Amino acid sequence: MSVFLETGRLVLRPFTADDADRLLALDNDPDVMRFINGGRPVSREAIVARTLPRLLHDHPCSGTRGYWAARERETGTFLGWFEFRPLDDTDPAVVELGYRLNKAAWGRGYATEGSRALIDKGFTRLAVERVTANTMAVNRASRRVMEKSGLSLHRHFTGDWPEAIPGSEHGDVEYELLRADWERHR
Repeated sequence: MSVFLETGRLVLRPFTADDADRLLALDNDPDVMRFINGGRPVSREAIVARTLPRLLHDHPCSGTRGYWAARERETGTFLGWFEFRPLDDTDPAVVELGYRLNKAAWGRGYATEGSRALIDKGFTRLAVERVTANTMAVNRASRRVMEKSGLSLHRHFTGDWPEAIPGSEHGDVEYELLRADWERHR
């Protein structure tokens, strides 16, 4: 299977349809999904019909998928996924950074390691000019990963939540990193 990116401890590869069961397990952990959907279960049908097509989408402007399955380099254990996708399919300049890792991977630095590697690749090889990331304002762990990855708070906003979940009343935050700032701090 092709590898998109390797770090000291991670391998990121494109998703395949064979990842449905891994995604189902990840998205059915209430703690993992707490800030996504309030921890509600996700059906296999939803994974196949909505999640997988999003993860398998090719972005013509960057020649990449935008989402990658993450595995531990040493053991091959599936850890979750990383997102680094253009916000506009016709322009690679602005990408969204994201990550969803299983609980066993939390607190071990994987999210920061993968995020930093994607940012570096984006600014050195993918024509990225701005990296953006969003989360709920109360999601302190995700915000800390964004900060440790070099992003800074850009704005607070109120997202369009189809259904309110605990913490959504505090709004959302957007972080960003511009190429010029990344170059200054390399």
